[in-house]
Amino acid sequence: MEDTRQTADGALTRVEQVMRIVRERIASRALAAGARVPSIRTMSEQSGVSKSTVVEAYERLVAEGALVARRGSGFFVAGAGGMAVPGVQPQPRLDREIDPLWLTRQSLETDARALRPGCGWLPASWLPQDAVRRALRAIARDPRAQLTDYATPLGQPALRQHLSWRLAQHGIGAEPGQIVLTDGGSQALDLLCRFLLQPGDTVLVDDPCYFNFQAMLRVHGAKVVGVPYTPTGPDPAAFERVLAEHRPRLYVTNSAIHNPTGATLAPAVAHRVLKLAEEHGLTIIEDDIFADFETDPAPRLAAFDGLARVIAIGSFSKTMTAAARCGYIAARADWIEPLVDLKLAVSFGNGELTADLVQRLLVDGTYRRYLEGLRARLADAMGDTLRRLAAAGLTAWTRPQAGMLLWARLPDGLDAAQVAREALADGVVLAPGNVFSVSRGAGEYLRFNASQCNRPKVYETLQRAMERAALQTSPQSAWERVD
Repeated sequence: MEDTRQTADGALTRVEQVMRIVRERIASRALAAGARVPSIRTMSEQSGVSKSTVVEAYERLVAEGALVARRGSGFFVAGAGGMAVPGVQPQPRLDREIDPLWLTRQSLETDARALRPGCGWLPASWLPQDAVRRALRAIARDPRAQLTDYATPLGQPALRQHLSWRLAQHGIGAEPGQIVLTDGGSQALDLLCRFLLQPGDTVLVDDPCYFNFQAMLRVHGAKVVGVPYTPTGPDPAAFERVLAEHRPRLYVTNSAIHNPTGATLAPAVAHRVLKLAEEHGLTIIEDDIFADFETDPAPRLAAFDGLARVIAIGSFSKTMTAAARCGYIAARADWIEPLVDLKLAVSFGNGELTADLVQRLLVDGTYRRYLEGLRARLADAMGDTLRRLAAAGLTAWTRPQAGMLLWARLPDGLDAAQVAREALADGVVLAPGNVFSVSRGAGEYLRFNASQCNRPKVYETLQRAMERAALQTSPQSAWERVD
């Protein structure tokens, strides 16, 4: 068993300490390829840890390719190709074209110390990490827990039963047999694209919309068309024109809390959208991933429609944990069997362990209490972010009723892409508007995540980035503004 006590440096376990010692000796060439590493007893004495700790460290180094074990002889440094010695992490490319996957790459690849006011998730410290640990321990102790086998085709029955109840709270009637579990919301959307689309089909999205909708649809060979989004939902007149002109097969949207604008759908707009969808034979995928951020639930297209032509998808990556991917599809009953067959064909099911984890957190009351505190914390963060952005000269497009996302316009016609590049050079990841816009008509906007905007450096860097971006476009006027 790993010795998990902290070392004197307060960060590494004793096993990790031994691993670091060996890695440093290999990197400095004190241990060359093929050299025998100190015996277990010698390393135990040198590093002041138990022999079992050294054995665990050496076994891990074997597993990662740094060492090789030779029966009866000990442990030796692997050959030249055996290990990539840890070094400098690759830095994000500032010259890459800003496309729908640019923001994801910057948010995930930048140094862990970078600030991410443009990302779409909560800080790790805001998530219920202690509750997740308790649930994992409970699963490990439960002899009934399934830790090694495949899940049933639809997914864990207990979780689907609970999801049926949760959907009913939003007016969506879905029996457990109408719910398919997936490995997150992205897999849910991928399965539906495989099920509903052929290459060349036209798909309608909001403009602006969640950038990964565009990326996913283009992977499936779809033609993506945007409809202008307003603070109450898609513009009904534009929606009707686009349907008549392009005859889209599918419409993909958020309803509860729109990404990236933070807006919510109005009932009158929802009714108009559904009427037009019926007239034009349009199927709708409604992504409800931000549902648990709401205090007062917004209208759902799936509730008004009864899952006749609307498919509801969601996951718990934004509010519970992104490390255990668990999502769902709720759809009309006659679509479930082919969807399950498709899921089995491409992934052989979903994670039973993650489904068990999510189900336990949902039913023991911990998650409900956590959400109550989270919503209050987000409301405070949103108010603070709105004030600070206004002081910096940005204008909020709308004041979100809930959640963490905020859509704001830069002053003086600044180019958001250039501002984002300038900020990234200083270790701050911003989200430029055209990443979200099919028409590329949001060049003066940025998406902000209020939960990630609580550091003074965010606004200091934003101000400097705006000033440098202004100099790129109009040196004289910019100098007069910042002098």
